[in-house]
Amino acid sequence: MPKYESKKALIDEITKSAKLFIDEFRSINNLDKDVFVNGVDRTPSQMIAYQLGWLNLILSWEQDNKEGKNVITPAPDYKWNNLGGLYQSFYDKYANDSIETLIELFNQDVHKIIQLVESYNDQELFGQGGRQWASSTPSNWPIWKWIHINTVAPFKTFRTKIRKWKKMKGI
Repeated sequence: MPKYESKKALIDEITKSAKLFIDEFRSINNLDKDVFVNGVDRTPSQMIAYQLGWLNLILSWEQDNKEGKNVITPAPDYKWNNLGGLYQSFYDKYANDSIETLIELFNQDVHKIIQLVESYNDQELFGQGGRQWASSTPSNWPIWKWIHINTVAPFKTFRTKIRKWKKMKGI
């Protein structure tokens, strides 16, 4: 049985975890967005860039699928054993954005993910093989699991990271 019993439950969890995550960044000064602290492996801007990267990958997989393109996961030029390089591409893409812009982009992309979830019927969302991209790995996860692993789960994990970062900075 899936973790979520309904589309609404998944949307509610995405909405809740996204808000808790992104609200942590509202007290961070733009001058500190690229500062590393001991014990935290990413800067605040990298934490948001990571989320934006995965949100946009899911959206691009879906768009490519709709256009009949062969979807390459995780991304063209990156394999599952080179996620570090993929993450660096996320950081580079958003490196010049202010914390305010990153927050705005994050909120916009979460909204797009919620719209995407709403567009699926229950069989597509909770069944095997709902999309070619969801079946592209040996795990053959249903779409809900891909979305959970790339939204709810990291939103919670990275909320812990940003809270630790803020504590170390005295914010």
